[in-house]
Amino acid sequence: MESKILLLEDDISLVDGLKYSLKRNGFDVEIARTVEDAVNRLPKIDAFDMLILDVTLPDGTGFEICEKVRKQGSQIPILFLTASDEEVNVIRGLDSGGDDYVTKPFKLGELCSRIRALLRRTGLSNQSNHTVMECGDISIDLLGSRVLLRGKTLDLTSAEYRLICLLVRNANRVTTRNSILNELWDSTGDFVDDNTLSVYVRRLREKIEADPSHPKYLVTIRGFGYQWNEVSV
Repeated sequence: MESKILLLEDDISLVDGLKYSLKRNGFDVEIARTVEDAVNRLPKIDAFDMLILDVTLPDGTGFEICEKVRKQGSQIPILFLTASDEEVNVIRGLDSGGDDYVTKPFKLGELCSRIRALLRRTGLSNQSNHTVMECGDISIDLLGSRVLLRGKTLDLTSAEYRLICLLVRNANRVTTRNSILNELWDSTGDFVDDNTLSVYVRRLREKIEADPSHPKYLVTIRGFGYQWNEVSV
């Protein structure tokens, strides 16, 4: 069965090429050309398997749509198309709840592999047999995609949620940066600005650590990666 994608993009030449190419790769694509157009589809967002959002539109930004979708409680995978690889744009996209981003110009093969990776990850998380994962002060409700710190729900972006799940699954063991990138971005780590992972880690620490400068849970293992410590603070 074809995966249904909503593409928010106003560049007509890009839209036509993308729609044709994605169709040939087995994706059913519906087009929205403006933010308003996309907003009108929000009540039926569950009809789609994924959103691809251009950042800059004539009447707003893809970030606005992403934020509205997440406020509805939807965990649908969201990929941003950005004309700029500036860190500020990337952070804004990830903070608004995006899962990944591709910088224009991109190769179609790269885009398709990123789409498949996102859809596969979502499918795997939906099939999880365990509904709650507990580790020290942290409790992860896998069914509701919620993380609780000492009983209080943390306000995490989709990407931060995936990162903490990965780290907690490997608690008390060193998780290398490469293995994190491979898990989160499905072996396309070379397309991701290495700063992005550092940004995720920094934001996550700000939300979970009493003193982010001296972390107790999420510690850096210099030269290797990160380790989640199973502690009760």
